[in-house]
Amino acid sequence: MTIPMRNLALFAVVAALFVVTGFVQSWNVTLQILNLGLVSAIMALGVNMQWGYAGLFNIGMMGFVALGGLAVVLVSSPVQSANWNAGGPGILLALVLGALSVIAAVLVWQKMPRGRARGLAVALVIVVGFLIYRAVFDPSVAAVEAINPAGAGNIGGLGLPVLLAWPVGGALAAGAAWLIGKTALGLRSDYLAIATLGISEIVIAVLKNEDWLARGVKNVTGLPRPVPYEVDLQRDPGFIAWAADWGLDPMTASSVVVKLCYAGLFMVVLLVLVWALEMALKSPWGRMMRAIRDNEVSAEAMGKDVTRRHLQVFVLGSAIVGIAGAMITTLDGQLTPGTYNPLRFTFLIWVMVIVGGSGSNWGAVLGGFLIWWLWVMVEPMGLWVMEIVTSGMPEGALKARLIESAAHMRLLTMGVVLLVVMRFSPRGLIPEK
Repeated sequence: MTIPMRNLALFAVVAALFVVTGFVQSWNVTLQILNLGLVSAIMALGVNMQWGYAGLFNIGMMGFVALGGLAVVLVSSPVQSANWNAGGPGILLALVLGALSVIAAVLVWQKMPRGRARGLAVALVIVVGFLIYRAVFDPSVAAVEAINPAGAGNIGGLGLPVLLAWPVGGALAAGAAWLIGKTALGLRSDYLAIATLGISEIVIAVLKNEDWLARGVKNVTGLPRPVPYEVDLQRDPGFIAWAADWGLDPMTASSVVVKLCYAGLFMVVLLVLVWALEMALKSPWGRMMRAIRDNEVSAEAMGKDVTRRHLQVFVLGSAIVGIAGAMITTLDGQLTPGTYNPLRFTFLIWVMVIVGGSGSNWGAVLGGFLIWWLWVMVEPMGLWVMEIVTSGMPEGALKARLIESAAHMRLLTMGVVLLVVMRFSPRGLIPEK
């Protein structure tokens, strides 16, 4: 079998898994898995760009996903005029003053000669800047959070169409990646991983604790959609007549149509990104990035600015992850910072990239669909297997414990899949050419 035919066969097998799920369970469930698989594939593309193109070991995806979700709140959530007028300008001023303090400290460090005086001067600038920042920031935050804390308590958004939040989420993630890259990309791979993980945890902590920004752990709900609401479709006589013509219940039909609309939007984004990344990979820029990945010393000897290119690909990959973060928040219709955990947004995405094929864009897409399907379906499948295994056992603590442990089949399955792929296809299911 030729390589293209083999790759098509792999995608056909994954597609068959989704089709079988639709017939065995329901098409609503299948489309929900498909939509999250599309978003996961986009995240895997971003990580694959950093690792597969440049060898950058980034395990801080959570932070960039969260920034994408924050963009949805800031761009598309309703305007909170009272909250903004109470303390919004003061918060902006405080953030500007904080940034100016950091810039002043850097300039002092650069301009003054080495010695104790330079260290004291930098410390003085930082302390004074911090005190001024807090003097402006704290009362402004208190004023914002005091207004309607049960329903708002934050500065709100701009009330713009939610689709505009997707590129904004990519821009926020890219900006954060630039700041992180300027400080951390000079570190060795293991230290870079620790740094990115730590910074992502800082981002999550800010989202959880700064109620003025996105309500913290109170969550932001009711975010606008780019697709119709199910209840609106169910009230539409034309839609009801269409569902009746197909012999469908309006409630089920509305849910399926909404999920299909999301799938169409996500598919367009995925295909555009795959096309762009494939063009980039085949270009001189892509060949240069792979040369840097394989041997930095040789690439640098040929005149390539390795640090600059690492920063470039780090920013681009993080922007893709930020877009995916905005998409998943749009799909959920709410921002819940408590759900940004390493198991979902770090471990799984890395498994997708490794299983699909590091350095292969189509491999990352395949891994995204396959691993997400397994992650969702292994639990009910494991419960079914455990019920069969324990069917002959008497009722008791052992039987109950075995059935309860079915949920942990997810982690076991991920480990087994990794081991099998690493044994029989070490470069992934669709390896890099």
